[in-house]
Amino acid sequence: MKLLFFLKRILTKYWLRSRLFYRLTLLILFVISAALVIVPVLSQPVTLRLLMTAPDVPPWNRVMVKAFEAQNPGIRLQIVEGPNATNLIEDLYTSAFLLGDSPYDLINMDVIWTPKFAAAGWLVDLTDEFSQEELSVFSAPDVEGGKYQDRLYRLPIRSDAGMLYYRRDLLEQAGYQPPKTFEELVKISKDLQEKGLVRWGYLWQGRQYEGAAAMFVEVLKGFGAFWVNPDTLEVGLDQPAAIQAVKFLQSTIQEGISPPGVTTYMEEDTRRIFQSGEAAFLRSWPYVWPLANAEGSPIQGKVGIMPMIGAEGNTGGSCLGGWGLGISKTTKHPKEALKAIRFLTSQAPQKEFVLEAGYVPSRKSLFTDPVIVAKYSYYPQFFQVVQKAVLRPPIAQYAQASDILQRYLSAALTNQMTAEQAMQNAARETRLLLEAGRTRRG
Repeated sequence: MKLLFFLKRILTKYWLRSRLFYRLTLLILFVISAALVIVPVLSQPVTLRLLMTAPDVPPWNRVMVKAFEAQNPGIRLQIVEGPNATNLIEDLYTSAFLLGDSPYDLINMDVIWTPKFAAAGWLVDLTDEFSQEELSVFSAPDVEGGKYQDRLYRLPIRSDAGMLYYRRDLLEQAGYQPPKTFEELVKISKDLQEKGLVRWGYLWQGRQYEGAAAMFVEVLKGFGAFWVNPDTLEVGLDQPAAIQAVKFLQSTIQEGISPPGVTTYMEEDTRRIFQSGEAAFLRSWPYVWPLANAEGSPIQGKVGIMPMIGAEGNTGGSCLGGWGLGISKTTKHPKEALKAIRFLTSQAPQKEFVLEAGYVPSRKSLFTDPVIVAKYSYYPQFFQVVQKAVLRPPIAQYAQASDILQRYLSAALTNQMTAEQAMQNAARETRLLLEAGRTRRG
């Protein structure tokens, strides 16, 4: 203010004598005034917005946000709390993109969203930003889950994969090793049921929802079948091996190995039955382990885990889940967003995140990190499961293809259609869907 007062006095004294001096003084006053407005604006930190499910927000704020902002004082990470259901989060992201100017800079993606978002042009292509050496520290299936048509759009921040839980104590009591095939699983289940050791043999998720599609991907793999080849867009649902996969699931219900209500079960339904001690085997996700072994759990210390198995002569596979980070194409802060992704997927923050929240890491070294293993002794076993993970088809129309499969798989499991009828219809509609996609692109 003193400077402005001084300039005013000079201007009053000399402006009549020199038009040039008058103009120069006005220019100086303009520059100073502009600086007083612009400098505070420029000094404001950049804010990166990120939407995620409500249960994930607290550990993110406690660990990720705190660590990132401490090392990057010029950037703020704002976590927007969404609903609990992941499909609703996808809908919110999709709506924001369709409006043309998404308010989110970073995109927290379920693995199955990547193809859709990338194909729509909503994500920044990260292929040239990360070398193969940088990507090699992550689990290979998790890296593949971030690609669409061989281009990278998502960096993995936490992994997930379907796995087979079994009652180790009951198998040992009956003289069995863990099953290596579906046939062995059925045999062991029947024997344990006949001996009165369990009520049910095998639990899986049969309700008409995305969880059933994830479960069925594993059974398809176990029978040497496939859903959609992402490279050729060939559909395999009506092939003999895929029909056998459906018949296997039907047989578990018909033979009383799985409960009749399994066609309505989601993850928590099956977890509760298994944890109550009523079943020998359970197909589910890693989150079940700490709950099954919690203090007071009827099966605490009695559970084993292994990768999903297959039919005789085939290799099993565990469905890949997990989350990763991408960058919105409409962000005004792409450099800061990339900096955030590099930090959030780096070793130290991810380690703290795993220790805080118990999530499955995406970095290979963390599965055997001594500090993590001291708290989560089962993580080295999880790594073997993740390494055998299989992807749901990384195609742009995945959501529609999954809906088709869910409807017809449910129809077969509830005896509204034969396995052959259901899979033939599912294959036909899937081919029409993919062909329509080709026509639109053409």
